[in-house]
Amino acid sequence: MPGNGLWRTKSVEQSIADTDEPESRLRKNLSAWDLTVFGVAVVIGAGIFTLTARTAGDLAGPSVSLAFVLAAIACALAALCYAEFASTVPVAGSAYTFSYATFGEFLAWIIGWDLVLEFAVGSAAVATGWSTYLQTVLGYLFGDGVTTSFDVGGLTVNWGALLLIIALTVLLAVGTKLSSRVSMVITAIKVAIVLFVILFGLSFVKAANYTPFVPSGESGESASTGVDQSVFSWLAGGSSSAFGVFGLLAGASLVFFAFIGFDVVATTAEETKNPKHAVPRGILGSLAIVTVLYVATALVVTGMVPYTDLATGDDGESKTLATAFALNDVDWAANLISIGALAGLTTVVMVLMLGQIRVLFAMSRDGLLPRGLARTGERGTPVRATILVGGLVAAAATFFPAGKLEEMVNVGTLFAFVLVSAGVMVLRRTHPDLQRGFRVPALPVIGVAAILACLWLMLNLTILTWLRFFAWMVLGVVVYFVYSRRHSVLGRRGASPSQLPVDGADPKATSS
Repeated sequence: MPGNGLWRTKSVEQSIADTDEPESRLRKNLSAWDLTVFGVAVVIGAGIFTLTARTAGDLAGPSVSLAFVLAAIACALAALCYAEFASTVPVAGSAYTFSYATFGEFLAWIIGWDLVLEFAVGSAAVATGWSTYLQTVLGYLFGDGVTTSFDVGGLTVNWGALLLIIALTVLLAVGTKLSSRVSMVITAIKVAIVLFVILFGLSFVKAANYTPFVPSGESGESASTGVDQSVFSWLAGGSSSAFGVFGLLAGASLVFFAFIGFDVVATTAEETKNPKHAVPRGILGSLAIVTVLYVATALVVTGMVPYTDLATGDDGESKTLATAFALNDVDWAANLISIGALAGLTTVVMVLMLGQIRVLFAMSRDGLLPRGLARTGERGTPVRATILVGGLVAAAATFFPAGKLEEMVNVGTLFAFVLVSAGVMVLRRTHPDLQRGFRVPALPVIGVAAILACLWLMLNLTILTWLRFFAWMVLGVVVYFVYSRRHSVLGRRGASPSQLPVDGADPKATSS
């Protein structure tokens, strides 16, 4: 739908042609294995090391393993849609780029703004968690007096998070391939730690701890009420969204955070050697690996101790995987898990920052943000965008407490999944002859199921999360009309229509 209005679309042909601009060209040197490593690197992190125990103790009990399965099903449905889109439009930007080709510029901006919520806020939150684990590890080495923060004039400075962000910003500016190699080493370490949790933890499992598998909702009546209650629980007249069926569903929406990141693989499509095959394999392969590890870990941890021992303490201290081993008097194992978590969170922050940089790069190349951010350096990386993202994430992680940001990240990601799933169906109808390296089976059934599954999870997030999400979206709309709409490259080109590449044709051959 070309034109100068809010719904002007950027053709797939034009999106691909823009990747050849000399000043904003990314180096194509990633393989399917690199993408799988990125996916596993970002997904196995904060979710598995922190959310598993906390969700079991506060919301779902032993049924947290089932909550992981429900979240994985929604992710798998959306992943199929991501795989088709990424193999059809192998351009940086992920859901932002896909939406630009199907729904038009305004919704593309909205989804790009939404991805800031997922990647940048997620990076800051996980970096703060990383600093907490760093303090724990330093305590093992030098005593309990070591801290990773200090106060200056009433302001708390988290130097641990700042140190991490600076190091990762330099690494990402040097090159994506090097980042992939570093991720591979660290990912191997944390996968080994997760396997250790599963295999060693089995010896402490007691069948009695699995009963009741879905605890009665009555045990949570004093928690998760008011604006902290899930939307679905409120609509259904429930008094609480802790434990019972409401707790299980709320748990699925919360542990969804543990899967966030596989869509980052799609943001690197432009830097992949053979994106039509490598990107789908990277997305689906990483998701399959982590789902198996997550469910196994959840079953072991809730079998090691009663779920009530994993509840958040009166002092607000959340329980982790290490807690289950400490409660079984295996402190050395708890210490080992803390070190593994430190390594694991490192790659999570790095890949989330990578995703944010690539989305910012794509939006800048389209003029919706300052075009200078899309310039690439001698190494083929968007250095300016990398420095900007590093600075913003560093400021947030250094001076602001993480708080309860998981749900904010979840609602933004689920919204992106809904648009991508709908976009695949739209593109199938409007441009059926496009080259597709991967095709979603049983479309539109899978697409509709993905949308319904994501909307269902969104309904099980808290009312307060929805209020914050709407406020963030309103701010994004203001920025679009104040700046982005007037500077859009597509708008200045007149959004003239062009013939799209068809199966068997070279997409660059038809570029103008």
